[in-house]
Amino acid sequence: MKVSLREHGGIAAATRLGRPAKILDGSLLDAAAAAELARLVTAAKAAQSSAPTPRPDEMSYSITVEEDDGTTFTLRASDTGMSPEFDALLSCIQAKLQD
Repeated sequence: MKVSLREHGGIAAATRLGRPAKILDGSLLDAAAAAELARLVTAAKAAQSSAPTPRPDEMSYSITVEEDDGTTFTLRASDTGMSPEFDALLSCIQAKLQD
């Protein structure tokens, strides 16, 4: 599984324009971390509701998931409209990208 994170909007939105997505390759993680990533993706996907309403100057996030079977889907949320499940997935991705 690979996940791609894109950040949109916010007060400094212009500084993020044109930046490539940040990519986390689950195959490079240890087994426990890869399993946790898969669990968080499943939970966030199940909790996903309709597309978030864009709000000026608010951060929004797109997480594109490419599963091992080639299936791809995108989850979207904003700072004030994200589910706890999306927040957990986002936090996990950001932490793994920092490592």
